[in-house]
Amino acid sequence: MKVLGKWKKPILMLSDAVLINLAYILAFFFIYNYKNFRFYSSSYKEIALIVTVIYITCFYIFKLYESLWRYASIDEFMLVIGACLTSNILMIVFVRIIGHPFAYGVSIIACAFSIIFIVGLRMSFRVYGRFESMINCNASKIVQSRVMIIGAGSAAAMVIKEMKSSSQSKYMPIAVIDDEVYKKGNNIAGVKVLGNRKDIPKIVIEKNIETILIAIPTIEDEDKKEILEICKKTNCKIEIIPGMYEIINGKVSLNQIRKVEIEDLLGRKAVKLDMQGITSYITNKTILVTGGGGSIGSELCRQIIKFNPKQLIIFDIYENNAYDLQMELEYKYPKLDLKVLIGSVRDKKRLEDVFKKYPPDIVFHAAAHKHVPLMENSPMEAIKNNVFGTYNVAECAHKFNVERFVMISTDKAVNPTNVMGATKRMCEMIIQSMDKISKTHFVAVRFGNVLGSNGSVIPLFKKQIEHGGPVTLTNKYITRFFMTIPEAAQLVLQSGAYAQGGEIFVLDMGKPVKIYDLAWDLIKLSGFIPDKDIKIEVTGLRPGEKLYEELLMSEEGLTITKHEKIFIGKPTFSDLSVMKEKMKELAVIIEKDDVQLLIDKIGEIVPTYNRTLAESAME
Repeated sequence: MKVLGKWKKPILMLSDAVLINLAYILAFFFIYNYKNFRFYSSSYKEIALIVTVIYITCFYIFKLYESLWRYASIDEFMLVIGACLTSNILMIVFVRIIGHPFAYGVSIIACAFSIIFIVGLRMSFRVYGRFESMINCNASKIVQSRVMIIGAGSAAAMVIKEMKSSSQSKYMPIAVIDDEVYKKGNNIAGVKVLGNRKDIPKIVIEKNIETILIAIPTIEDEDKKEILEICKKTNCKIEIIPGMYEIINGKVSLNQIRKVEIEDLLGRKAVKLDMQGITSYITNKTILVTGGGGSIGSELCRQIIKFNPKQLIIFDIYENNAYDLQMELEYKYPKLDLKVLIGSVRDKKRLEDVFKKYPPDIVFHAAAHKHVPLMENSPMEAIKNNVFGTYNVAECAHKFNVERFVMISTDKAVNPTNVMGATKRMCEMIIQSMDKISKTHFVAVRFGNVLGSNGSVIPLFKKQIEHGGPVTLTNKYITRFFMTIPEAAQLVLQSGAYAQGGEIFVLDMGKPVKIYDLAWDLIKLSGFIPDKDIKIEVTGLRPGEKLYEELLMSEEGLTITKHEKIFIGKPTFSDLSVMKEKMKELAVIIEKDDVQLLIDKIGEIVPTYNRTLAESAME
């Protein structure tokens, strides 16, 4: 009630005073007959002022005059009940002290009337607000989308109420869907529950639904995936409210509604971590993350902070990424002992200076060149950065007695068909051989693609869709393993807790995903019809690209760990002297700048490297 302005509180207090006294007068009328009513109501005049002061004071203490009653919920109504009960108790105590002829029955009935009147007055604000919103909405001619809400719980109720009360809402709730049979036919904030998830396509057509909103914050990932698969069969825009961990104070509002992302469609379960195990090797330790500004490196830093390290050192060659992460972490964690250092893993002297000045207990090595096509065109740079860079960091870890060294590897290291994958396999060989001669526990963690990482297909597809298409992919049947960046970072941390030395930890990536299906879904989620609004074009496999990826080499056995998503491949290489000799030969070839000789040498070092596999796939 904007018209009341600064007079809102005084007017509310005056209204409450009138209603409180009216409640007591009516209570006297109900308790006593007409003649006695006149006598007792007259005696009430002696204490009316005190009663009023007691009630208004309690209302003030319970902050009834600070609430926005236009948006009142059950919380505000509970405050009214609490304030009235407290006032009534104080009133009874007062009249007993002064010896006033005041019956308990009058007090009880008066309290009940007070609650009814005060709540009724507050409810009038909501009624007025709803009426005003309807008028404003009609006047402003806001185009509202007809919405189906999935989930008939408290979150849905909150969202529907806000849709109806807000004059600026772009949503018009039409129907509710819920799998609980007993809810069918009931109303949620005035909107009827019409069926279960199987009825979604039918109800969309019958009710001319334009937007589907999933309003179940506690929904399991598998259920979410199943519902989304059903929703994808419609032409509706699909939106979702965040999970409970994203919602502040458990309250849902319209501004929290977001678009459905590819991550939602994967249906991957949340990672369960051995918090104690991770805490035991991270807490109060100095942690160094190379490539800390990258997609995986930066998320590793965010996850590490949760376990209270003594110091976090971010080492990266790209100053923009490092700076952005520094600003983010310093803002969120002002007490964190954070060092952000610029440098290259190729520069061994720089690395030694860092290790000497900030001796780390744990090293996470995420620095690497990872783009397959680029590394095919610049294979020597891949060797310099990935192979020699990894060796430099590993040697420093050994020299400065680091406890654990965890390297980020890739599924492309398995039977590699490209230079990048072959270099990562060589990196695995380096850390396996280093582990045999060092007190440091050297391990690698191998996983597939992560959604949304720099250079991945998702950002590329999104840009192409924004520009009206076409969305390009290299082969209609190409598949990849995917996981989210936070999931990958969490499992890397968990793998570090299991490190005994020499292991290659293989992460469970779930089922492979067809890139074509990924492109199709992303176009649908963007509100377009694939191959009609946005074309999908197949361009052919790029040099070094596989149709599908593998996570385990044939010669590796696979053993389980305590974690259902982490497995261990047996060490397959352990001769550091041989590896050093091969690296010397690589250095000579790089000096000669002979690409073909380099490719041949890579094939000699990594017997499973088969470049012709990718070439034949493109034919």
